[in-house]
Amino acid sequence: MDFDQLRTFQEVAKLGSFSRAANKVYLSQSAVSAQIRQLELEYGDKLFDRSGKSVKLTPAGRVALVYAERLLKLREESQLAIADHGTRVRGTLKIGANEATCLYVLPKVFAGYCSLYPEVQISIYRNFSYKIIDKLEEGSLDIGIVTLPVKSPSLRVQPIFRDRLMLMVSPKNPLAKHKSVSVDEIAREPLLFPKTGYTRGLMDKLFRPFNGQLQVRMELPSVGMIKGFVAEGIGVSLISASFATEDVRAGRAKLIPIRDVELWRELGLAYHRGRTLPRAVSTFIATTKQLSES
Repeated sequence: MDFDQLRTFQEVAKLGSFSRAANKVYLSQSAVSAQIRQLELEYGDKLFDRSGKSVKLTPAGRVALVYAERLLKLREESQLAIADHGTRVRGTLKIGANEATCLYVLPKVFAGYCSLYPEVQISIYRNFSYKIIDKLEEGSLDIGIVTLPVKSPSLRVQPIFRDRLMLMVSPKNPLAKHKSVSVDEIAREPLLFPKTGYTRGLMDKLFRPFNGQLQVRMELPSVGMIKGFVAEGIGVSLISASFATEDVRAGRAKLIPIRDVELWRELGLAYHRGRTLPRAVSTFIATTKQLSES
């Protein structure tokens, strides 16, 4: 029995398929089958029931899976413990962030961190902030970059980034000539709303007094889609200024301050309050804070 066999066994159990598990662990399906047969020989019992394309754990398999997961977890913990006592920063850093943060904030952070600590392997979990907070609370992520405020008492949060929300319009839109715009002027335009998230909540609140006259042309699932459609003149939207820097520089869009209203999006580093931080995590926090202050 070895750890490769245990990981393969874990993936077959999770995915319910030898072929999908083979793709996940980068082995042929025959190699996966051979590893499972070897485990069954060592345990002296059948681990999976195979019925057509369906693969399900046997009672013995369910017991074996509990121990396999514990052994794999212990292996990971031992590797992190040894890495933390060495002279070099190594190990795996598991980070959670939403899509826009991954695209427009983290590249600079990762570039700086990876140049300093090239032996750290980074794993990114991309999801909404509330999902990342759940993962941090249960201990399956080392650190999250989330939208503030965070109300979880089990997490420690350090603000790192503050970005103003502005109106984004096509250069051909008449509002593009204005130095600032009122909420009333924006409410008369065809609007592009994000489907969910922090900015959606702000826009719902901001435009609530104008519900009777609003023309919400589209609800879109990503910042990238919103930027593309704004650039084509399909509508206008509110966006964090840093997300549209390249579009403004390339002449695809204009950013305009909103008169009499200041809307901000603030990001913070969040990690579990009661956990001793591995060096890969503590160095990431220090690097990120240094970059955000520069």
